[in-house]
Amino acid sequence: MDAFSASASIRFGWETFKKRPWFLIGAFLLVTVISSILSSIINQSTGADAAHPNFFAFLVNMAVNVFVSIGMISFALKAHDHLETAELSDLWRPQFFLNYLGMTVLLFIAAVIGFVLLIVPGFIVLLMYYFAGYFVVDRSLGPINAMKESARITKGHRWQLLGFLGLILLLNILGLLAFIVGLLVTVPVTFLAVAHAYRTLSKMAATA
Repeated sequence: MDAFSASASIRFGWETFKKRPWFLIGAFLLVTVISSILSSIINQSTGADAAHPNFFAFLVNMAVNVFVSIGMISFALKAHDHLETAELSDLWRPQFFLNYLGMTVLLFIAAVIGFVLLIVPGFIVLLMYYFAGYFVVDRSLGPINAMKESARITKGHRWQLLGFLGLILLLNILGLLAFIVGLLVTVPVTFLAVAHAYRTLSKMAATA
């Protein structure tokens, strides 16, 4: 069984990306374009802008972001497990909306409480429950059970996970600096890397 490591996860993401680069780039572009168009339409139709935020627009934008997050997780897991059969339709998994939304709200509340107490507990909360969304999409778990499972598989690996997420952030910053075009590579690679980290930690926890 492979042990979890940031370098191994990133390497997996890169090697997988190279097998179907244009397909993965196309999927990322599709999600980006659709979500941007929807956000623009929502803000224009509700009269919301940065100076005058609209609560209804906020809620609708939040719903769009939840659908996008679900789709990206679903797609990343399918590409990780069976890249050759991954399709754009894997980006659309509306059946997980309510559970994912509930998990997002609970995670936000837990993180706020953690940051109010101290900064460190807030970061620990985020690391503990980082994979909760993956459990919602991958195993159809409810919000609380998904968060419990995420806490279980990350136990003992949270410092490693922090370093891994820092590396992912750095890669995407470099992609942004590369005339933004670099994000077309770094974002798919890092999504695949996170899916690999999730699969690896899940397997390790199952045999512990």
